[in-house]
Amino acid sequence: MDIGSKIKNLRVQKNLTQEELGERTDLSKGYISQLERDLSSPSMETFFTILEVLGTTPQDFFSEEEEEQKVVYQKSERTTFVDEERLYQIEWLVPSSNENIMEPIFLTMEEQGEFKEFPPSMSDTFAYVMEGEISIRLGARVYYATKGESIYYRGTRSHQIKNVGNKAAKLLLVVTNSYL
Repeated sequence: MDIGSKIKNLRVQKNLTQEELGERTDLSKGYISQLERDLSSPSMETFFTILEVLGTTPQDFFSEEEEEQKVVYQKSERTTFVDEERLYQIEWLVPSSNENIMEPIFLTMEEQGEFKEFPPSMSDTFAYVMEGEISIRLGARVYYATKGESIYYRGTRSHQIKNVGNKAAKLLLVVTNSYL
């Protein structure tokens, strides 16, 4: 078993640097690096401390069985929200995706529809315009996109998407640090 690479994979999954893991375990960055490259072996106490910081147990760490992940999501599993006042509908494509790193949604805005306005955040948003014409306001600037075009922005300023065409607009949105 490659203990070092498993420690590194867990550290990366937790979005920690070697330095951060070292600080949380009272170990040096260099020692963490040696462990991850299997150049050094930790004591049992040190190993258990590392596992605790990485949010796993020895049993889970040494388990050869990988947790089965769901890969395909059926249309029947989707959740829908309709805002009749603002003329939009959101379809969450993956159940509980707001707990994941990315949250994919399908957004439909009727003619003159507008998605709610969002305050500044740490999120990134990708959108692909499948049908129609939309505008995206980021702070004081407004950008336009039509069918087949993509949008990518950081939500560090207030932002809002609107349908500016004369028919429904349909977008595939993928958002990080979900705020939907």
